[in-house]
Amino acid sequence: MLKPVDKKDILKHLPYSKPFLFVDKILEINENSVTGQYTFSPEHDFYKGHFKANPLTPGVILTECMAQIGVVCLGIFLLNKDKIISGRPNIALSSSEVEYFKSVIPGETVKVVSEKQYFRFNKLKCKVSMFNNSEELVCRGVIAGMILDKERNE
Repeated sequence: MLKPVDKKDILKHLPYSKPFLFVDKILEINENSVTGQYTFSPEHDFYKGHFKANPLTPGVILTECMAQIGVVCLGIFLLNKDKIISGRPNIALSSSEVEYFKSVIPGETVKVVSEKQYFRFNKLKCKVSMFNNSEELVCRGVIAGMILDKERNE
């Protein structure tokens, strides 16, 4: 039986800050999955040039949002289920393969749903999907990364 986890505790362990933090809320989390939410502020600098007449969220930013919610938040949860994380973990994205289906505009809120494929030797691989407010699939793929507690070098 897993101990209860404070979702805000996971957020405080994220190694990101604004303007590169793409997690607003964790809606659900357990040892096999995570669901989170993020709203893309129209104030993000990348909208000024992508595209100047019709701003859209770059695919690399959508992938980063999926990785932060779907791999990093879940990884922090998994590391913390048996021991206390002493600080902010080191994160290394090791692979991603993402398909894009819909655009995300400034001000839009997305939901990220991630399912763990495996977690071994601190490598986490997940099947991750992003949905818009209308529950339409924006993008999906497989993202993997290494998650280490930098205080313990584990």
